[in-house]
Amino acid sequence: MSESSTKAPKPEKLKPQSAERRQEALRYNQMMYGPTSGERRPVVKKVDYGAPYLAHPKFVALMHAFKSGTEAQFSVTFKEQAYPITTDGTHILFDGKVVFYTRPLNKYERHLLVDRAALMQYQGIDPFVHLVFAVLRSIPEATDQTLTYQNAQFWNGAETLDIGIAQHGPNLMMGVFRIVPAKAKQR
Repeated sequence: MSESSTKAPKPEKLKPQSAERRQEALRYNQMMYGPTSGERRPVVKKVDYGAPYLAHPKFVALMHAFKSGTEAQFSVTFKEQAYPITTDGTHILFDGKVVFYTRPLNKYERHLLVDRAALMQYQGIDPFVHLVFAVLRSIPEATDQTLTYQNAQFWNGAETLDIGIAQHGPNLMMGVFRIVPAKAKQR
């Protein structure tokens, strides 16, 4: 009896799959076959833009000053940088740049306009995004609001604001609001 000198081949060891290869395989499977039966999509986090400002007394005072034509100011801090928010009665400024401004329509009403270039410049700063929507929400007469915020960009309807600047200019009409007359000081 002679033993054969050839041994059975050893089975190959499977190498562990790298994270990059696993992600690539998952993307391919999602693209080709869709989600599996037990897989759930991540829940989209819904943000209520403008809510932090709406009930804050400093913002309420700012909006009252804006509507009545007087001055007000306060500042917010974001990532250790302070941004002043001011109004002189016809403009709302964020960090010294005009964001909202008005034009008189008649004795009792004004047009509310927004500067698209300022929106694009500060669209990555959370307090600014909340300020924009808080101003729009605090003026209910401005019903022509098609401004949305998605993927860290402002959108006017279905187009981004940079396209709108090229076609229509930097001014964006937001609506008309009534003037709140400032109370006269009694002597």
